[in-house]
Amino acid sequence: MPCKVNLYPLLDNKFIEKTIEFVKSKLIGFDSGHDWWHIQRVWQNAIYINQFEKGNPEIVMLGALLHDIADAKFHDGDEKIGPKIAREYLKKNHIDDATIEQVTKIIDHISYKSNLGQVHFKSKELDIEQDADRLDAIGAIGIARAFHYGGFKNREIYNPDIPSAANISEEEYKKSNAPTINHFYEKLLLLKDKMNTKTGKQLAEGRHQFLEQYLDQFFNEWYVDKNRLPPIRSSLYQE
Repeated sequence: MPCKVNLYPLLDNKFIEKTIEFVKSKLIGFDSGHDWWHIQRVWQNAIYINQFEKGNPEIVMLGALLHDIADAKFHDGDEKIGPKIAREYLKKNHIDDATIEQVTKIIDHISYKSNLGQVHFKSKELDIEQDADRLDAIGAIGIARAFHYGGFKNREIYNPDIPSAANISEEEYKKSNAPTINHFYEKLLLLKDKMNTKTGKQLAEGRHQFLEQYLDQFFNEWYVDKNRLPPIRSSLYQE
């Protein structure tokens, strides 16, 4: 009988378990919107999407597990520290250079803000990873994460006197200290139409609808006069 070849040796359970433990050790004490559970949800989303989109499973698995290994928001805005830590970890574990290059490029380009300007890298695996990450930013979990991070940064929940910014740039996005509700209009409600894959688009529909339902309820409770249209809605987001 011919010898059976393992086409994806990096999917060995021992290496995946080792990588999980490495990621957990790096994220101890992080806020609960960017902790191990966020990684796990993105990892599960990526695996599910990849069943239909057929990317390289090794790249998808490693990219998902390492995508937030050092979020720039918690490292003085350093955009290169995440790819650097991932590269060092993979190199130490004798992963081939081609895989390392693909995974670190995914980490470097997965974030929402990195796609506000000119896009310098695209791949099927990045498309899958971005969709998996963006799904965790919308729906019930996305709402919880948004308000948790807003509280962590001591931001207002909502302020009618502070309008949201349309067509926000990468620099504006990084420097923003706006109320959390503004974040819905500057990012979260836009994600459905920024999904890359057919599977990601399908999964985003229900979560997007939940965002809209939540905002309807929020403004119904905020405004006593039901005939008053919140300025934030009329100026930025068209139903």
